[in-house]
Amino acid sequence: MKEYTHVTHDFPPLYDAESRVLILGSIPSPKSREQHFYYGHPQNRFWRVMAAVLSESVPETIGEKRAMLLRHHIALWDSLAECDICGASDTSIKNPVPNDIAALLKETRIRSVFCTGATAHRYYEKYCYPETGMHAVKLPSTSPANCAVHLDKLIEAYRVIAEDL
Repeated sequence: MKEYTHVTHDFPPLYDAESRVLILGSIPSPKSREQHFYYGHPQNRFWRVMAAVLSESVPETIGEKRAMLLRHHIALWDSLAECDICGASDTSIKNPVPNDIAALLKETRIRSVFCTGATAHRYYEKYCYPETGMHAVKLPSTSPANCAVHLDKLIEAYRVIAEDL
C-alpha cells in the first residue's frame, strides 16, 4: 500500500517584473522541499540543462541558480500549490490544487510557459490554461526517473526556451 503525504508548496515562485518565460514543474520533490528551492535533487538534470541552454556555468548555490535565471528573464514555479503524493512520484498525485499562475502573469512580462514533464503540463493545461489563456509547451522531465532521455537530448529539447527569450 502506498504512503501518501499531503504536500503544500511552501516557498515562493522565482520571478521579477522583467520575467518573460515561465518554467513550471509539477510540485517540489522531497529534496526540493528540504532545500526550499527548485530542482534540489542532486541527480536532477535541470540546472545542467539550463546552464547549457543559456551558455552559462552550472550554478552550485541557490543564489547562483536564482541569479542565472533572473539574468535571463526566466521565472520558475510549479503547476500545483498542493496535493497528496507518494515520495516524488508524479504519477501518484491525488487531490491536486493549482497555483495561481494567472496572478503571476499579471505581475510580469511572461509571454511563454514551458512545463518540465507531462504531469506539470497536464495540470497546467487542465487548471491554469482556462485562467491564463496561454498554452504551455511540454518539455521532457529532467528528473532522474526519466533516465531514458539522455542529457544531450534534454539540452536539445530545452533550447526552445532560449529561442523564446
